[in-house]
Amino acid sequence: MPPSNSADPVAPAPLALTMGEPAGIGGEIALQAWLRRDREQLPPFFVLDDPARLEEIATRFGWQVPLQQIASPAETNSCFATALPVLPVPLAAPARPGRPDTANAPMVLQAIEQAVAFARNGAAGAVVTNPIHKAALYAAGFRHPGHTEYLAALCGGVTPVMMLASDRLRVVPVTIHVSLRQAIALLTTDLIVETARITAADLRDKFGIPRPRLAVAGLNPHAGEAGAMGDEDAAIVAPAVERLRAEGLDVSGPLPPDTMFHAAARAGYDAAICMYHDQALIPIKTLDFDQGVNVTLGLPIIRTSPDHGTAFDIAGQGIASADSLVAALKMAGAMARHRQYVRSH
Repeated sequence: MPPSNSADPVAPAPLALTMGEPAGIGGEIALQAWLRRDREQLPPFFVLDDPARLEEIATRFGWQVPLQQIASPAETNSCFATALPVLPVPLAAPARPGRPDTANAPMVLQAIEQAVAFARNGAAGAVVTNPIHKAALYAAGFRHPGHTEYLAALCGGVTPVMMLASDRLRVVPVTIHVSLRQAIALLTTDLIVETARITAADLRDKFGIPRPRLAVAGLNPHAGEAGAMGDEDAAIVAPAVERLRAEGLDVSGPLPPDTMFHAAARAGYDAAICMYHDQALIPIKTLDFDQGVNVTLGLPIIRTSPDHGTAFDIAGQGIASADSLVAALKMAGAMARHRQYVRSH
């Protein structure tokens, strides 16, 4: 389910790719993505990273990736075909695979801040973020729960919503990184409504879907079975669906979670609104583990990310798959093209 191709003729600004955790696989998959630029028809992108680090990785594995240092995103298009554009963010300490160093935390954050600033002023068409290591950032004084919350703060304190997307399925968890007990306690009608509103708005504005169809999952087995398996669906979820329908949105539910993710069911909606983390992520990771993309909705900018972590266990071995990053770059490019098309017409 990629964004609409109606905007394909319009060329947006290049994408900004952040370094992520220097001790992880971000550098390896960035280099691999550039090597696949022609085969995958990737949009032009530049990397905010330490050129010396990237050169060392490329040399270690014998990857033919010429690097071109740039001073601004505007230089990307002229060199992308023959070299990977790098906007330098020098590290404070050598990057050692699998061994994060808090000395580099300010550079990790600097790359994110610069990328967001470029996207907000139009110099970058979107931000694609490589995975970060939160523990290393916390040890250096980072005060945000995670990547998404930091991006939301950089964008003025907006409400972010996490979507996992692939060509087969889009899912949005209403509650995210909390225990199942906490997720149930946090779940409210208002939270479901706000999440669905933001999802519908971005499906229209960033994905080019004129009238998004949302399927809302029930919380309990069989969506509560008329109260026999819990009353949360009738008391919390169903009222949210009614409110959204009253606002004119195309919403169905609450639906039994065990029957809404097979192929025929997925054909009936554009995104599934799920009540908790695993209810959303298990189906998409089962269907499309290597192609899933993390998309942050609700921001004034476009942000995507690979749907995996820093992979310290394989960092520095040259075996990390760039599939999810390639998918994230493709999706960000398509979203940027649609937004550019809308703004120019």
